Amino acid sequence: MSDVDGADREAQRSIHRLLRSFRSPDSFGLVLVMIVVTYVLAVSVPGRWASSLVLLAQIVTVRVSLHTSRASSVLRTTSDVMLALAGLAAIGNLVFDSDDAVLAVVFLGSSMLAFIAPFSILREIIFRHTVDRETMLGVLSAYLFFGMAFAFTYRFIGHVQTEPFFGAGGEGTVPQDMFFSFVTLTTTGYGNLVPAASLGQSLAVLEALIGQLFLVTAVSKLVNAWRPVQRGGTAPTDEGGGPA
Repeated sequence: MSDVDGADREAQRSIHRLLRSFRSPDSFGLVLVMIVVTYVLAVSVPGRWASSLVLLAQIVTVRVSLHTSRASSVLRTTSDVMLALAGLAAIGNLVFDSDDAVLAVVFLGSSMLAFIAPFSILREIIFRHTVDRETMLGVLSAYLFFGMAFAFTYRFIGHVQTEPFFGAGGEGTVPQDMFFSFVTLTTTGYGNLVPAASLGQSLAVLEALIGQLFLVTAVSKLVNAWRPVQRGGTAPTDEGGGPA
């Protein structure tokens, strides 16, 4: 078998491994897919079913992320209690016809769950001995979790404060909060939506700082440390020698 055929087979195996990671309960690839599904539900499902569906999707996503990141028994027990309470809040939202108080509880639960997951993922990544595909998928999942967590926090604040969250821009909706959160996390800053109260503004500043620090420290260092397998089946080194 020629070197070209061997390289092609190795490339095909790499693609197959990547695709398997998006459906394996032990891979951050599945967590990433579920985060995307939760986001799609949050921005596309209308009506009072939306909040409950998003929260239920969030519950499943967080539970899978805790399993994949091998969360401690204490954290799993705490999160299980929160997941149960969040599930009750999701059901209560359907029963009580989108009462503001119930919706506030729903989005508070979503926010807390979304903040738990990335810290568990980052703890698992920090103690990994190698920087590989799973490490990169985990970092990306944690980054997206932060964006969703802040979005749910903004929606919670919008339901408990007296003035509209975006001031002249209105109360805001889940899609608008998602848009504003990820624009802030990436420090894009379109400026079409701006929190009116000091609490929302302070959280937006905190999210922007987390987004910048996350990209500058975690992502950039992992990209620099990642040594993908070459076509010949070996990993490159800084010296250009044998396997890393």
